[in-house]
Amino acid sequence: MADLHVGADAEKTLVSAYPLRTRTGRARRRRTGSLVESRPVLPSGRGREVRVTFLARLSLPLLFAGALLLVAGLPAGLLGGVILATLIAVGRHDLRRSQPAIFALPRTDQTRVLRTREERAAYARALAMAHRVRRTWPELPGMIDPESADRSLTHALDDLATLLVRRQELRRLRAGLETVRHQDVPAGSRAALALAEQADRADELWRITGEQANRILRAIDEAALAGETFLTERRIGATARQAELVLARLSSGPHPAETAPELADRTAAVLDAYRELSDRESLLP
Repeated sequence: MADLHVGADAEKTLVSAYPLRTRTGRARRRRTGSLVESRPVLPSGRGREVRVTFLARLSLPLLFAGALLLVAGLPAGLLGGVILATLIAVGRHDLRRSQPAIFALPRTDQTRVLRTREERAAYARALAMAHRVRRTWPELPGMIDPESADRSLTHALDDLATLLVRRQELRRLRAGLETVRHQDVPAGSRAALALAEQADRADELWRITGEQANRILRAIDEAALAGETFLTERRIGATARQAELVLARLSSGPHPAETAPELADRTAAVLDAYRELSDRESLLP
């Protein structure tokens, strides 16, 4: 799939097929395969007085240079425009650096916006697990296809974002339904029955989306755990083999028994974990 752009500020998490931009402040992009994360840059902390003082000091050499160019025959209007444009550009840049980063909302339906604390935390956990998965790839040559694994992992994160948007909408809906006072109407009222029916539908969809989201989270976590466990056992095995060689050289008796762990089962576990992540069909209707 195409790149997946993710950014989180103090108020929301954005997941989009398009590059993210900030409304205020600055952000740095970090690409990992087809995943592009935009991370807010801490504000400079320069207050208004400091910024105004800086512009005033900057204007002095600009005016001096402009005076020299004016004597040389350049039009005054052009020089004044250049000096003013320079001060405005520097002032805007300094102002942006002093502000906390807030991402702008892209005007596209392909951007998912997570605002609730629970859904944002779940997606942040998925991103952390995805980074764990990616860190194992360089040490698994020949076992997995990094390009195919990258597509599968990014697709899983994309599906998860869509599910979490649905869950945050359901969270608000269920909270709203719970605040409706239906005790004051007869139990057999059509309105009360309709409300109960919608509440049941919301609860069922809440359960289904929760199972689907957890399935994606488990698949990513299992892929990370399988790769990390395999690499740990391989390092232990290498250490054991090195110790065996040293002991065989130092010992006058029989060679020590093979102490390296058998990694065939762990290799199969790694491949199975990635296969499950890769072959998993989209969970969205």
